[in-house]
Amino acid sequence: MRRVGVLSLQGDVGEHVAILESLDVDVVKVRTPEHLESVEALIVPGGESTTIAHLLLTSGLKDELGARIKDGLPVFGTCAGLILLSTEVLDGRSDQWSYAALALSVRRNGYGRQIASFESPLHVKGLGEVAGVFIRAPKIEHVDESVEVLASYDHGDGAHPVLVRQGLVWGASFHPELAHDARVHGLFLDSI
Repeated sequence: MRRVGVLSLQGDVGEHVAILESLDVDVVKVRTPEHLESVEALIVPGGESTTIAHLLLTSGLKDELGARIKDGLPVFGTCAGLILLSTEVLDGRSDQWSYAALALSVRRNGYGRQIASFESPLHVKGLGEVAGVFIRAPKIEHVDESVEVLASYDHGDGAHPVLVRQGLVWGASFHPELAHDARVHGLFLDSI
């Protein structure tokens, strides 16, 4: 049985845990470097990216997770998790940092604030149609040619990638854990 961690410092932890358990995965709630050592893949959930970044520092996980990502740990970041994995945060705070594990530029809340949240069907390469739940979602503004785009969405300003992967690192602007559909998580797990 696969042992997959969910970063459990802040955000949509319970929803990701439930989806992974429905896929018959042994789930570890990662709160310490010791928890991180025991997993073969990690989900970095949505939440508030600067808060999660601060909690990664105070928990002692920041450097450990960075080293594991560099060593090839499969990671899937959703919403705030995507921001933390991106190379460039276009409108981040002056003290905001990221792991630069996905060669892309992202804009925080690029699809609007909380009141502008929405759902839209998305066509995902290899899956077909899935529900895209966008809540204060980051907008991917630019991707390097090394990044594979698995789904895009046009919010009236041209199509932007919303599900991407670069090697074993995946990112989603939307919240697949809120759609009550395990297929996106399953696609990630099948890739590792």
